Amino acid sequence: MCRLPHKRAQVISSFAALALIQPDREDHIAAASLRNACRAAGAQLGTIEALIAQLCIRHSLTLLTTDRDFVRAAKHSKLKLWSPPSATAK
Repeated sequence: MCRLPHKRAQVISSFAALALIQPDREDHIAAASLRNACRAAGAQLGTIEALIAQLCIRHSLTLLTTDRDFVRAAKHSKLKLWSPPSATAK
């Protein structure tokens, strides 16, 4: 949490411009299927990560991440990723 009220307000204002995407029942079912498919392929993907990935797939969004779990999940799904250049240089 921001300790400076004006910084907190600035952060909240910045996020207000983003669309809110809420998962529905089908997203939860598809996320479970994605998680199971990844596990069967030897890739671990947590429940929340699977739901995030599913929402990105459903809404044709590219996920900005440096999390290797998502990188592995993308190899077994239609998940599109973008990693910052500094993250791929490691």
